[in-house]
Amino acid sequence: MKSDRLLSILLLLQTRGLVPATELATRLEVSVRTIYRDIDALSASGVPVYAERGRHGGIALLPGFRTDVTGLTADESRALFVLAADGTHAALGLDQALGSALRKVMAALPEPHRPAAELTSRRILVDPVRWMSGPRPAVDLNELQTAVFAERRLRLRYRHGGASGPRTYTVDPYGLVVKAGVWYLVADHRGAPALYRADRVHSAIETEAPVRRREGVELADVWAELRQRVEARPAGFRVRARVRAGRLDQFVRLHGAQLTAEPVRGEEWAEVELALEEVRAVRQLLAYSDSLEVLEPPEARAEMARAAAEVAAIYAAPGSPVGTVAPVSPASADAPG
Repeated sequence: MKSDRLLSILLLLQTRGLVPATELATRLEVSVRTIYRDIDALSASGVPVYAERGRHGGIALLPGFRTDVTGLTADESRALFVLAADGTHAALGLDQALGSALRKVMAALPEPHRPAAELTSRRILVDPVRWMSGPRPAVDLNELQTAVFAERRLRLRYRHGGASGPRTYTVDPYGLVVKAGVWYLVADHRGAPALYRADRVHSAIETEAPVRRREGVELADVWAELRQRVEARPAGFRVRARVRAGRLDQFVRLHGAQLTAEPVRGEEWAEVELALEEVRAVRQLLAYSDSLEVLEPPEARAEMARAAAEVAAIYAAPGSPVGTVAPVSPASADAPG
């Protein structure tokens, strides 16, 4: 709607200062001609807005002009109070600031919108952490956050998964991203995008050199590229297995990212296809005991047989009370689907 667009232009100019008309058009998904018509409408309504011509020109408000109009609709007001779990803001040291900001926003909301916004904050909670993801190591983001905002290159001491010790990298940071409760540093290393898990960063030291980002590339662009690369990574090993019907929902919750097709459900068993990084990764399926059978390929069945034999050998060792322990049925997960 035009009224919403006019308020958006007003708030953007108030926040950013001088903004090119082409940027306003891109942000609001309209033509530059429409933006100039909107500027005329704002001027006619008494808003002191003007345009500067030239290469470095744009549209701006007269210095000192401010408006207290929030321009928020009822749905926008509610959306502001649907927030992620406290851990995201606490990790950045912003939990108290968040509470203070929301109190100010609540006070600035139009009176009719306040009850719905307050009710939303009490009825909706977003927890970004997956079920049964296990405890994660504490991450101190202060050092990384300070370095990212310093607009300088970073010297990282970073340990890759499975590596015996950290390695040193000089990177050009774009920013921090949290995905499913895990924090990542997004940066360029030697001009190529790279991803670093925050809990594997041993140290992050600012250098004297200014950051060298690729021109016109923003954090969201690099993250989208890296995410697509991770999700499109080909798995080196395909496995077909069958899972007892009673354990299938739990299996899908825990291994859904590895499934290459929808499970084929039967009355007692369901067939599943998985993509794993290597043959040894099939050992993780031993957790399902007799509720899962690997069907193919043969090397995956052989790996499971070796793993089962190794487990049996441990419990058959001298001193183990073999034959005296009653069998235990596999426990089902309590987490809802």
